[in-house]
Amino acid sequence: LDWDSIYQDFPSRMLKAKVRDRTLVETTDAERKCVSPPSLQPAIDKLVAAAGKNARAFVRPSGTEDVVRIYAEAASQKGADELANKIKAEVARILA
Repeated sequence: LDWDSIYQDFPSRMLKAKVRDRTLVETTDAERKCVSPPSLQPAIDKLVAAAGKNARAFVRPSGTEDVVRIYAEAASQKGADELANKIKAEVARILA
């Protein structure tokens, strides 16, 4: 199997969202799924689904500072930017 024939790189955006306590965010599946707080992953999944079939995203707590790192990809740079910013807003709302 030729990796280059099945992998497609998409435009991406990485952001940081300041939070009061990064330990409130817990992940699983190699940091690809958020398990705590329980409402965050469904919010991310909804935003990813709305962003189109080539979109994907995940969040993870920083290991050194009180921030949540946000990684988003989409078919266009504009789409990746919008997805990352919407997820950042959800992180702020849920962890407020």
